[in-house]
Amino acid sequence: MITDFSSQGSTHREMYFLYTIIAALVSFFILKWMKKRKYCTDLNRLDGKTVLITGGNSGIGKDTAVALAMRGARVIIACRDVDKAEKAVREIKFKSHSLNVLHMELDLANLRSVREFCKSFLQREKRLDILINNAGMPSVLDWTDDGFSMCFGVNHLGHFLLTNLLLPRLKECTPSRVVTVTCSTYKYQKLDFQDLNYNLLPFFTYCRSKLANIYFSQELARITEGKGVTSYAVHPGYVQSGWTCHFSILFRMLMQVIMWMFFVPCEIGAQTVIYCAVSDEAAKHSGGYFVDCRPATLRPFARDAGVAKKLWEASERLVKLA
Repeated sequence: MITDFSSQGSTHREMYFLYTIIAALVSFFILKWMKKRKYCTDLNRLDGKTVLITGGNSGIGKDTAVALAMRGARVIIACRDVDKAEKAVREIKFKSHSLNVLHMELDLANLRSVREFCKSFLQREKRLDILINNAGMPSVLDWTDDGFSMCFGVNHLGHFLLTNLLLPRLKECTPSRVVTVTCSTYKYQKLDFQDLNYNLLPFFTYCRSKLANIYFSQELARITEGKGVTSYAVHPGYVQSGWTCHFSILFRMLMQVIMWMFFVPCEIGAQTVIYCAVSDEAAKHSGGYFVDCRPATLRPFARDAGVAKKLWEASERLVKLA
């Protein structure tokens, strides 16, 4: 009996090719399912309202600015780089078909800059209906101009001071909202009040700053309860944004592949921020934590009202509000 090995080899190659195609298709649909997110379908208009977005020159901040400008809002993006801000304003105007978009200079890593920004804003703008604390620093080991760790100083303290200084205007324009962008990585750390300025392991200092965002949002909701100001913390998902610019070329190349596979585009990441800014349903959940356009459950330690109040008081002292 003569065996046709060439025929068997050809069959094996065909089967291998078929299995490869099937595996690729399965992987594609799994990745697509993993990145599936809801869109904000609320149609509320924002005509006559003013929105301030920190870090609105890129990423989900810019996509949020486009969406809210399309709804008729006066949109102000606050960021440090004037050239990037001017370019972003042109893009936002073009995409939203709105001319009511402008920028103001703000460096959240410098508390003096925050104070000067608020003074200028309150002089120029008669309204503030929605404040979106979006700007943030990734996991970097660096220091602010005031000597705070970059993540804690920018992600929490800068926005804490900004919100407090603008809170009187928010109260004058009720119902108003504060939306603070956080991250689900909050769950990997707890705050150490003996070392709020922790700056040893980059990822951990980032996680602590995102946990601080959640406590801040909760305590703000408690303080403003019944005063017409509502507060929300938002995890936008893992987003294909430009945060990797703070790292090496090799890291950026690696993360580009990972982000393409697992992260969502900025337009999708912005949806929950937009939802909390405009939705009537979201207004019922002040102090809540939102993921994928709906309230989500926090880990028990992240719902501790006592810790939230303690952080608020400590932050007041650090930024010299107390």
